[in-house]
Formats: sequence, C-alpha cells, structure tokens
Amino acid sequence: MIKIHIPIAFLFLSISFNSFSQKIFSCDSKYDADLTVFVTDSKYDADLLVYKVESKYDADGNKGLWHFVESKYDSNKKIYFEESKYNADLLIYFTDSKYEAKWRKREKIYLLY
Repeated sequence: MIKIHIPIAFLFLSISFNSFSQKIFSCDSKYDADLTVFVTDSKYDADLLVYKVESKYDADGNKGLWHFVESKYDSNKKIYFEESKYNADLLIYFTDSKYEAKWRKREKIYLLY
C-alpha cells in the first residue's frame, strides 16, 4: 500500500516545483498578459529584483530568477512591459547578480504563482 503512495507523492511534488518556475514570455499587448510590469531605475523602488538566467532549468522557484522564452506556450507567465509605473501590477529591477534576485515587497509574491 505504501509503495503506491510514494510514486504519487513524487509526481505531485515534481508538478508543484515545475509550476513555480519562472519561464517568462513578453507580450506585445497588455490584454494578452497575465500581469503588467514596469522596470525601475533603482532597486529600492522595485517590488522584485530580477536576474535573467540563460537556462530554463535555472529559473526555479519564485525568487526572481527569470528565463525569457520565445513562445507563450512554453511560459509560466506572460508579462507586458508598461511605460508607466502607475499602470503596472509589479515593479521590477534587473540586477547583474543572480544572488541579488529576491522579493523586496513580499505582498506581491502571489502575482507570479
């Protein structure tokens, strides 16, 4: 009986971890996007510090490690880059270091689940 539950639990965990990865598609229209973002000039104004990773396998978790994909069907989230921070759901800052990627305002973390 226990042997049956182990594969089911493993399957559930692997699906859960995959659903939190940050494969991002940049839309041309905000109506096609799941959320709108604005890129700030300062990390102190941002809700999320984002680091762009080269591999989709490095974009795990909801911690600001984003991998941009070419197709919206390969993405976890579709975003639209706003020109005004007042119209954006999320304010981000692109950092040069993977280790700086993090949420600064955790009350918006739900936007990327």
